[in-house]
Amino acid sequence: MNEDQFQTTYKKAVDLMKPGEEMKQGLIDKLEQRQERKRKRKMIYIAASVVLAAGVGLATPKIWNQLSGPAAPGQVAQVNPGGSDAGTSASIVIPKMELPDMEAGVQADMIALVVYKGNIYTQSATRIDAADAAALRGDKLGRTTSGINEWSGKDEYIELSSNIGEADIYSVKEYDSDFLIMSYTEIDGQVYAELYEHTNGITVNSGADLFGKLNLEGRIASAQWESFDSWNNGLQKYSPLAGGEALDGFLTALQAAKPLAAEPLTEQGIYDSEDRKIIYLQLEDNARVELTLFGQGLVRYGNAPVFFEVESGAFQTLWDSMNP
Repeated sequence: MNEDQFQTTYKKAVDLMKPGEEMKQGLIDKLEQRQERKRKRKMIYIAASVVLAAGVGLATPKIWNQLSGPAAPGQVAQVNPGGSDAGTSASIVIPKMELPDMEAGVQADMIALVVYKGNIYTQSATRIDAADAAALRGDKLGRTTSGINEWSGKDEYIELSSNIGEADIYSVKEYDSDFLIMSYTEIDGQVYAELYEHTNGITVNSGADLFGKLNLEGRIASAQWESFDSWNNGLQKYSPLAGGEALDGFLTALQAAKPLAAEPLTEQGIYDSEDRKIIYLQLEDNARVELTLFGQGLVRYGNAPVFFEVESGAFQTLWDSMNP
């Protein structure tokens, strides 16, 4: 596809999204307010989104996600104390994502979202390439409507409403649609696909309650890792992550990992530290799962407001294997 063809196809995709003027202006206001407070990686997204807003009058929902900080809006995980039996650890209750109360003057920070079966699905930390989307596409579940923006009230969050424009929604083969769905649009032979996951309104007792839904066990085709410096500066310097006992032991320990509410750790400054590494797990179906590892022995996936404390031996073995 040459540049002219790409621009024509992109313009058609933009036209389908039909953003409101308020949403455009809201993005510009947010960019101006936060521009001085972002790291280099954030500045890259800010510059790109300003160009989009000025050039085509639209910023994609991904930009909102980058600007919304480390936690999804409206989600504060609650600790549910463990039972009286010795050794019973506390679980984490992630409440349903709060919908904005317009009568109270509440304005919501936006991330890419779709409403399905009364639940809010947000853009997934698991990615797929357009070329692989058709093979993963399951049954058609419906078609989204556009119109949700940061000023939308509860009454506008109806079935299949969204802020991603109009797109067909499908289940994803080999995954539970209560957890993962796919938007899929084809324009002049060009595929636009994205995964959305439901990680709110659930109780997490261990890593298995979240990572088990990703079907990781026995399905890792390859793995890579990236340093914080590369990730933070958008350098995309990926290094192979060897499989074998280190990775297998880590993934086993991840299933049994202890959940910790994200808010206290965030308030304590966990994101102030650069002691982080990002791993990318390429599955046999070509889905790519991104996990962030923190030097304190913690793991986080996507926007779910929960960290996981992994058994120290398994965590450290994998951590030490990732050297520049």
